[in-house]
Amino acid sequence: MSELLENIKWSKDYETGIEEIDEQHHILVNTLNEANKLLTTDYSLENLQNITKDLLSYALYHFEEEEGLMKEYHYEKEAPQDFENHMKQHRDFSHKVVELRDSLKAGNLIEKDELISFLLNWLLNHIDKTDKKFGNFLQAKI
Repeated sequence: MSELLENIKWSKDYETGIEEIDEQHHILVNTLNEANKLLTTDYSLENLQNITKDLLSYALYHFEEEEGLMKEYHYEKEAPQDFENHMKQHRDFSHKVVELRDSLKAGNLIEKDELISFLLNWLLNHIDKTDKKFGNFLQAKI
């Protein structure tokens, strides 16, 4: 069994300034921390499948919420390159998690540390590099 990766503690550094988005990001960080704890004590195919299913479901909900705000505030027209990059990151992440789920369905395990590190790194990088840009854009509109 691998050791527990250090949990990510929510910080104001992760905030975009948009309460709804920040709350959802906080939930995602907490979900990943809980997944890390669970897989440290009970690493199994079933838990891996449940975690990736739940994570994908919540991530898709979150992406829809963000994309709804993008549409409502005309992000695509006013910042087309940032919009395209943001959308591509959402699609690439969803595609990667679907690939992981398909691999798990085929009985292929993924190392806990590899999974949690990928998910946390993607989320924190996405928040810092992409969501904050959108947050700044949105704050200027509201």
